[in-house]
Amino acid sequence: MKGSLFIVSAPSGAGKTSLVNALVKQEDNIVLSVSHTTRPARAGEVDGKDYHFLSQTDFIKMQSEGAFLESATVFDNSYGTSSQAVFEQLQQGNDVILEIDWQGAQQVRKNYAACISIFILPPSKAALEQRLRGRGQDDDVIIARRMQDAENEMSHYVEFDYLLVNDDFDQALAELNMLISAQRHTIAIQSEVQEELLKELLA
Repeated sequence: MKGSLFIVSAPSGAGKTSLVNALVKQEDNIVLSVSHTTRPARAGEVDGKDYHFLSQTDFIKMQSEGAFLESATVFDNSYGTSSQAVFEQLQQGNDVILEIDWQGAQQVRKNYAACISIFILPPSKAALEQRLRGRGQDDDVIIARRMQDAENEMSHYVEFDYLLVNDDFDQALAELNMLISAQRHTIAIQSEVQEELLKELLA
């Protein structure tokens, strides 16, 4: 059985990473895609686990060879998703999650139309700002910019297949799990999984 490719997008502070990490921990046959990046590794980050770290020269070479399913440059650092790595996982029967923004999602849709995209919203602007401030990393100016960026990000929700609101974490996780499960039970996939049973039942 071939796996499915899921895109999960959300504004910063909506809880996307926490939800995806929790999903991957509790679900079998689902993996989080590891991106390539030119930014330096931060303390505690492991090459091949958190990111594939590479030079700008190597990144541009991969980009010119069409090796990325999607790629972008943010604050002078480049990021990309390896097509080969994703397709290898799909061929092994694993579902793959790409945790990317709306621009990356647009690129993936052009290169792999069969992907399923999910957008996660915060329950309110006030809750989003509270979560951003709760990190204790940014001053008021940066928080204001992040809120503005979040509003722009959220305006693209209409481009996605599914919409989740992360108000109660456990409920949002259950709903995300439900969407993954529903995809695994589509006729296209189950016709392959249950091929022998269907032959017996319809003989």
